Amino acid sequence: MDELETAHRGGEEEMEINPNLSDNARRDLELVRLAREGDEHAFARLMNRYKDAIYFMLLKMVNNRADAEDLTIEAFGKAFTNLHQYSPKFAFSTWLFRIASNNGIDFLRKRRANTVPLDNPDTDRKDSEYNPNFKSETLSPEEKYIRQQRANILRRMVSRLKPRYRMLVELRYFKEYSYDEIAKELNLPLGTVKVQLFRAREMLFNLLSKTEMGSDKKGK
Repeated sequence: MDELETAHRGGEEEMEINPNLSDNARRDLELVRLAREGDEHAFARLMNRYKDAIYFMLLKMVNNRADAEDLTIEAFGKAFTNLHQYSPKFAFSTWLFRIASNNGIDFLRKRRANTVPLDNPDTDRKDSEYNPNFKSETLSPEEKYIRQQRANILRRMVSRLKPRYRMLVELRYFKEYSYDEIAKELNLPLGTVKVQLFRAREMLFNLLSKTEMGSDKKGK
């Protein structure tokens, strides 16, 4: 547990790579290095490698497909924009799954109480040192700039969607609108919003898959 609780402390600083990392973890580490430099193909490969496992883990937690899909995208978004907090002393998958798990826990707490803000988790949580709810105010100006650059890469990926789906994704994931708020904003029935967001998520994942395939072709 101690290793998991300290896995986020690396930042961008140089740290010794754990010699016990598996071959898969070392391949992930190279992709993380490229993603840190703004390579969207590397990020696409990481996302496609773990999105199914993350989704099914979250589905077991929240027992709702749409919520699990939302949380999956949110987890990858948090991981990608906060890669400076990942330490190569630990497997990227460990870090990613913990972010997704804590994201799911926070979602369930919010759903039950509707009072727990995303950037203010319970102070008595045992894994509070391994908090996935990153606070931008703790970042240096350089780290804020890097984080913004990665957010821009995510936006470029989303910009490839058709306009109506792009609007839905932007409202849901960048502006953090609820389904009801999106329905009011776009003057659409709630059921239509949910169906179209489901299609938008599928399209986004398909675009990421194509991005990965394009990267593989370049590497040959």
